[in-house]
Amino acid sequence: MKKVVKFGGSSLASAEQFEKVGAIIRAEESRKYVVPSAPGKRFSGDTKVTDMLYGCYAVAEKGNDFADLLDGIQTRYNEIITGLKLDLSLDKEFEVIYENFKNKAGSDYAASRGEYLNGIIMANYLGYEFIDAAEVIFFDEEGRFDDVRTNEVLSAKLEKIERAVIPGFYGAMPDGSIKTFSRGGSDLTGSIVAKAAKVDVYENWTDVSGFMIADPRIINNPKTIEAITYKELRELSYMGATVLHEDAIFPIRKEGIPINIRNTNAPEDKGTLIVEATCRHPKYTITGIAGKQGFASITIEKAMMNSEVGFCRKVLQVFEDNGISIEHMPSGIDTMTVFVHQSEFEEKEQEVIAGIHQAVQPDSIDLESDLSLIAIVGRGMRAKRGTSGRVFSALAHAHVNVKMIDQGSSELNIVVGVRNHDFENAIRALYDIFVTTRL
Repeated sequence: MKKVVKFGGSSLASAEQFEKVGAIIRAEESRKYVVPSAPGKRFSGDTKVTDMLYGCYAVAEKGNDFADLLDGIQTRYNEIITGLKLDLSLDKEFEVIYENFKNKAGSDYAASRGEYLNGIIMANYLGYEFIDAAEVIFFDEEGRFDDVRTNEVLSAKLEKIERAVIPGFYGAMPDGSIKTFSRGGSDLTGSIVAKAAKVDVYENWTDVSGFMIADPRIINNPKTIEAITYKELRELSYMGATVLHEDAIFPIRKEGIPINIRNTNAPEDKGTLIVEATCRHPKYTITGIAGKQGFASITIEKAMMNSEVGFCRKVLQVFEDNGISIEHMPSGIDTMTVFVHQSEFEEKEQEVIAGIHQAVQPDSIDLESDLSLIAIVGRGMRAKRGTSGRVFSALAHAHVNVKMIDQGSSELNIVVGVRNHDFENAIRALYDIFVTTRL
């Protein structure tokens, strides 16, 4: 058995958290490759080291004195080193960082130093070999992740090393400059390492015991999802569930490597297992509920629309020409409705309306704003009759007006549109009928 373990910023925010992480890693011989994030918040109101680095570099970029800000960042790391009683100094590393900041090495370089420095501490603490991610994770000239070269170089490197620490979040461009993934990209690094090392499990340790069926800010103490497929995870991540970076599944999906979301502060909890497919029957009809607010709908009506070849394409071309992405597109015989992000649409609404009139000469165009989309996701829905009926029933009892309902052909998800002010009530009603009462 061989595992990659990735630890988030909250898991590594202090020496005390480091000790918890060390105990977890040493508890199993199989935990051979460690991917650390930068130190996160130690308490409410604290600042993440990554944000401190961004702030420090912004001052340096303007040519102002940033020495005190950088000293504050070094103090954070020194507190961890002292708390762990390590014989380690990062003075030389910070001298290099100071010079690179002064020479304006770039915000990606600045942000990456959080993981880089934490990786050095982690390797020293565990007695593992340190591998700089810039030497094994690569981007192409366009700034796109180079999976082929990365897998080739990283696989060859890890074949010779039994235990290693590889910092998350960054890699290198062809010219050697640092390039980062989007925020939360350490999850992606963990998947990349898991694929290259051909491990059995990728454990992603954070501050929650796996995925919750619904947002705990809306539902009090929601149930944990025991097992979820990659497809279900994509649906929930797309609609706002944020425990794992949504791109983290791609490097390992074809390899069949499961991801186990675990809680650093409750290591005895089994967490959530993310898999390609499973014979396990879900405990509930649904796997999860997630949603986003802030959408607008544009309903185009035209008699005999269904017989007009290219009608939908012409409408969608208008949105594309205005740089607006489309979220959902339910349609009827003589109507089609397009859901878009309201913030994107408001800036171009008159251009879009004019463009639609010119493209398809509709009978009418109707706009609605302040809408939310909620996804009810679950492989268990395929085997249950009347799921859509239960959705309507739950929302009707909660006095929530349904503006749109759309079910994918895979029967894996149902998306409903409601007004923003009904968003939380709708999620509570859906959780109640599918989880609390298990109808």
